[in-house]
Amino acid sequence: MKPWPIAEVVPHAGEMVLLDGIEEVEAERIVCTRTVQPGALFVDADGSMPAWVGVELMAQSIAAWAGCRARADQQPVQLGFLLGTRHYACNVDAFPSGCRLRVEAVRTFHDEHGMGVFTCRIDAPDIHAEARLTVYRPRDADAFFEQLAGEPKHV
Repeated sequence: MKPWPIAEVVPHAGEMVLLDGIEEVEAERIVCTRTVQPGALFVDADGSMPAWVGVELMAQSIAAWAGCRARADQQPVQLGFLLGTRHYACNVDAFPSGCRLRVEAVRTFHDEHGMGVFTCRIDAPDIHAEARLTVYRPRDADAFFEQLAGEPKHV
């Protein structure tokens, strides 16, 4: 599968595109990159990025994988949702300025309703983070939002 430019395969725009690019994309796997730069979104004053942002980097890698698949099938890039993770482990508190992160996501489960699970990792010299992310992509995001808007609010 072709690795598209990142901005063409994620449903994010501008500063919210946190990844720099795609290194590899396969049927069930993607590898993306991010170099931590001072002044970027979610970067602290010292130029480092808090490790908790790693979950979003993983989620955007999954979005990029789905976007590459959509583009390969000549379909539009669709909105998906990060439902969460039960465990995110990282051996550092922050990713240092100038650090080039390698973000990998591998699909390990999916069903016909749009649910999926990905095993993800972030690696760099002396850095390792991992998580299993659960995601959901409705077949029709507009209809999904309309359905949610029509349901009564529960408190």
